[in-house]
Amino acid sequence: AHSRSSVFSLLVFIHSDDGLFVYDCSNVEKTTLGNKGQDGTLTGKGSDDILAFAFSPSGDYFALTDDSKHLILFHTKPSWECVSIRSVNRRCTSLVITAAEDKILVADKSGDVYSYSITEPQADGKLELGHLSLLLDVALSPDDRYILTADRDEKIRVSLAKAPYNIVSYCLGHTEFVNKILVIPNCPDLLLSASGDLTLRLWEYKSGEEVYCCHLSSICGPETTKPDQKYPVSRITYCCQGGYVAILCDCIPTVYIFQLDAIAQQLVYRQQISLKHKGWDIAFEETGDLWILQEDNEAPLQLYRPCDDQWKAVTDDKGLQKMSKYLQDNWTVFEGFVGAESHYSSLYKASFDNMAAYLQRKEERLQQQKKKRQDLQRGSNGQTKKMKTEESSL
Repeated sequence: AHSRSSVFSLLVFIHSDDGLFVYDCSNVEKTTLGNKGQDGTLTGKGSDDILAFAFSPSGDYFALTDDSKHLILFHTKPSWECVSIRSVNRRCTSLVITAAEDKILVADKSGDVYSYSITEPQADGKLELGHLSLLLDVALSPDDRYILTADRDEKIRVSLAKAPYNIVSYCLGHTEFVNKILVIPNCPDLLLSASGDLTLRLWEYKSGEEVYCCHLSSICGPETTKPDQKYPVSRITYCCQGGYVAILCDCIPTVYIFQLDAIAQQLVYRQQISLKHKGWDIAFEETGDLWILQEDNEAPLQLYRPCDDQWKAVTDDKGLQKMSKYLQDNWTVFEGFVGAESHYSSLYKASFDNMAAYLQRKEERLQQQKKKRQDLQRGSNGQTKKMKTEESSL
């Protein structure tokens, strides 16, 4: 509960009471497992960028996947150690560790979810379920009974974990890709989702019923109302103490804080924290402290502490100072991501005005038919004149 983490590109930094653990993913052998996937084909070489990561509920395990199709599992107690390095079939987009801490569920770009054993850390993955669309997030109910998956085609699917082919419900209502889903830990029947349609929605996911929708354009201000700009939610973090939800929108240097009203089943807007630079990540501690990672070499980390239901900046925290120094000393890892363009823009589906093209093609066909009739008419007139000339000569 006291661990503070930030995962990025090549390195994993974990700050805890025992000090700092550093793992360099670029040192992972490219020939792990023969550099082959479970189907025996070559996995290919990618970068060492970390694509997805997660702690187990107790914090005893930590798992990540990288762009070179590695799944790396760590045991965190009594000290950090790498337990296993396995290959995955496809590049992964999200992962989650079960509450029982016996499996890792990994969602990939082909729309599949594989499970990987923790108790047998070298075992191959098992296919659990599949979508016909790119999967963007995967989540579990706190009792491990349901697997929830979100895809690019606006769908959230709820499946039974013990029989994933048994679909319990669909949560339908988003009009763009669903990139973030979170089952509320202390309200386990509620699901929070975020989408490229710039809405936050609450669901009773077992029935698929939408119970609340918040249009972020009404909260985030003029940035999200520009017709040529879209700022989907890039991060969601939740604090059970007080039921607070903090979100970060892509390319907007602001953190928005809501409070869950579980009885009314709605989100109440509470506060916004303005940043000087674009935020990369956010995380609540159990105490309510809010950590913010931003693209600023001089102040890469910020810490906000709740006071009278308002979060205020803290600068004298020793953990904050220590982690900030480590990030500053290793800032070269971040430099390639400073000012990077949004990767969410590629998830929006292109729309076309087919009517204009249809009318143009229709007009072209009409002109062609008209020309054919004129040519046939000229041809028949010429034939008539020829016949009259022949008759007069006789």
